[in-house]
Amino acid sequence: MDINKLLDAAVQQGASDLHLAVGRPPVLRISGRLRAINTPPLTGEDTEALLKQIIPDRAATELEEGGSADFGLEFSKKGRFRVAAFRQRGELGVVLRLIPNQLLTFEQIGLPPNIKEFLARPRGLILITGPTGSGKSTTLATMVDYINQNFDRHIITIEDPIEFYHQHKKSIITQREVGPGRDVPNFAEGVRRALRQDPDVILVGEMRDLETISAGIAAAETGHLVFGTLHTTGAPRTITRVVDAYPTNQQPQVRAQLSVALSMVISQALIPTIDGTGRIAAFEIMLTTSGIASLIRENKIAQISSDITTGRKEGMKLMDDNLLELVVAGRILPEEAVAKAVRPDSLAERIEKEIEKLREGRAVRGQ
Repeated sequence: MDINKLLDAAVQQGASDLHLAVGRPPVLRISGRLRAINTPPLTGEDTEALLKQIIPDRAATELEEGGSADFGLEFSKKGRFRVAAFRQRGELGVVLRLIPNQLLTFEQIGLPPNIKEFLARPRGLILITGPTGSGKSTTLATMVDYINQNFDRHIITIEDPIEFYHQHKKSIITQREVGPGRDVPNFAEGVRRALRQDPDVILVGEMRDLETISAGIAAAETGHLVFGTLHTTGAPRTITRVVDAYPTNQQPQVRAQLSVALSMVISQALIPTIDGTGRIAAFEIMLTTSGIASLIRENKIAQISSDITTGRKEGMKLMDDNLLELVVAGRILPEEAVAKAVRPDSLAERIEKEIEKLREGRAVRGQ
């Protein structure tokens, strides 16, 4: 079996991921759904042979010694893949995520244009959050490309692995890959070294530990625009996750730092469209106003959602409100919205009320 044919099928069918698992045919994830390719199930030898066609020596050593390896793969000019190879129950498994060549615009993603104002600022911490596969990397790439096109900045990205390749435009782009034998050993060290490289913008691919979180906040405090990602849902949970990474005695100081350094939290999810032709992003957007800064500093995180609701004119929105809008607009199914909700029971009730209003409206028009 030729890996290039499988990669080409993923590109041609608009898949987000390609799964290679022993005992099953190759599987594509299309519009959030798993679809098996019409071939015989893979054997252990098949999977190993397919992986050998693409895995670099460095990653092969990492897989052998540690049981897993991540690496980037350039597939001609059709796209890049982020590859995760791993062992499970003594067999190899491989997941390849397609990273499109084309960078999307704010309009294509569905981000409100007022966010561009924050990208023009010289400093601040912007957190993009959501579960795996929610489109965080695409959103970050769009923001980086916007800065690259419109401002003269030195942008340093620290990624594992590098996903979207950026070309120098109005800005200078430096992209560093994390890992043994690569550009930088870990995220925290990457941020520290970046501060010596005359940066204006630093993108931290994943704030996965206390050391990296601390380095990112410090960089934002010292006059840099810093982007980071977390696997959290909703702004309040994101702030709690950051603060809870610190020992209890340091948390008041961290809340004070965040109240000054944090500019914005964007939490997102990808939901299949109602016609099954693709996926659409839903967002929660929190902008750090003086009121929200006070809530962070005073450890009143639970009240932030209320401030987001009252800040709609400033461009803020709650995830569940955006999900409700998409259901009412006929873009996504109610059950898909509830599955992605921060407060599922509450959203289910609100959706039912909106559906009832629509029914009553149709009945009145019918009379």
